[in-house]
Amino acid sequence: MFKKILIANRGEIALRIQRACREMGIQSVVVYSEADREAKYVKLADEAVCIGPPPSAQSYLNMPAIIATAEVTDAEAIHPGYGFLSENADFAERVERSGFVFIGPTSEAIRLMGDKVSAKQAMVRAGVPCVPGSDGELPEDPKEILRIARAVGYPVIIKAAGGGGGRGMRVVHTEAALLNAVQTTRAEAGAAFGNPAVYLERFLENPRHVEIQVMADSQRNAVGLGERDCSMRRRHQKIIEEAPAPGIPRRLVERIGDRCAAACKKIGYRGAGTFEFLYEGGEFYFIEMNTRVQVEHPVTEMVTGIDIVQMQIRVAAGEKLPFTQRQIALRGHAIECRVNAEDPYRFVPSPGRVTMWHPPGGPGVRVDSHVYTNYVVPSNYDSMIGKIIVHGDTREQALARMRTALQETVVEGIQTNVALHRELMVDAKFVEGGTSIHYLEGWLAQHRR
Repeated sequence: MFKKILIANRGEIALRIQRACREMGIQSVVVYSEADREAKYVKLADEAVCIGPPPSAQSYLNMPAIIATAEVTDAEAIHPGYGFLSENADFAERVERSGFVFIGPTSEAIRLMGDKVSAKQAMVRAGVPCVPGSDGELPEDPKEILRIARAVGYPVIIKAAGGGGGRGMRVVHTEAALLNAVQTTRAEAGAAFGNPAVYLERFLENPRHVEIQVMADSQRNAVGLGERDCSMRRRHQKIIEEAPAPGIPRRLVERIGDRCAAACKKIGYRGAGTFEFLYEGGEFYFIEMNTRVQVEHPVTEMVTGIDIVQMQIRVAAGEKLPFTQRQIALRGHAIECRVNAEDPYRFVPSPGRVTMWHPPGGPGVRVDSHVYTNYVVPSNYDSMIGKIIVHGDTREQALARMRTALQETVVEGIQTNVALHRELMVDAKFVEGGTSIHYLEGWLAQHRR
């Protein structure tokens, strides 16, 4: 096992990894920017090294500074958390080349699954169901593009092969708009991701977003850890996640989970990963794979009892998975609400000093946050300041616990989206379960403040 790990991330995930290291008796080194000097994980770190000014390009995205810090602190491995460099194949490669272990998949696996075209082709080969669309990158020939779209059927969505985070996508409803949309998306993809390749898929009108958590070791063992429903989102960003997904037959989820685990073995995947699907009309359609731990990993931890972050570290150190698929059992129901420093209805970021922070507690309540009273939320990074996670024997109990937890939560000095979460937890459609990815946008349009 590693003696020392460098944590190359910030916020609640940095604290989460730090906790896992403490529990395992591993020393941790935290890198941070000047904006995060007062953060809790910096104060609690065994070692903390400032690697640059607030802009992420000069700190958290500065690969040479991160690797140099690992060298001078004698760290053996680097955990990238999520976001920033977690899905950067070049970073994974540079880490390994510098003699450290990258806690995540190999750079080859990141590259394969990071390009959505090659990811989709790999999934087709592994027998994972995919959204109907072009078999690969769209050709240059306009006639061929029109032919492909006709065969798939309108509406279609044009997606950047190297895209992510909801960027580089365009929905097209008519043939007349198609070629212009392809051209525009290509230009955007080239500028944003350095890769102008685009592909085409059928646009599903009212799907849910359901994802399968997987865990694999370097001995080609892989298991599915059940599913999460992450359909409650705005501007392509998730705000509520739950496990298991309400109303989807278990046998169907288990069949898809088995295929995802088989795909991991086929591509030689290592570590935690997530297969994202759209679910509509009783069918799963693969859209992409996230080759990292997800923000919403705690809901899976709560229903499986498996510490995903510790497991990431163990398999990176060469250990074999300590369980088989047969030993994975889901217990109860878990819900996660992301707490963001922002206007709850308009989503304008609200950085600044937290004058009062009182997190909830009680049975089945977990709070993952790096915030404390007097902490200053910087304006330089994502607005998420924490997550409230609850677990209950049933979905009804989990909902009741989340309502209580949200009522107890006090955040003063800045705006947060806690008020929005309180409303959604009593919304009839959400309580019923099974809302689509478009539900929240429609809900917000009806509840304009």
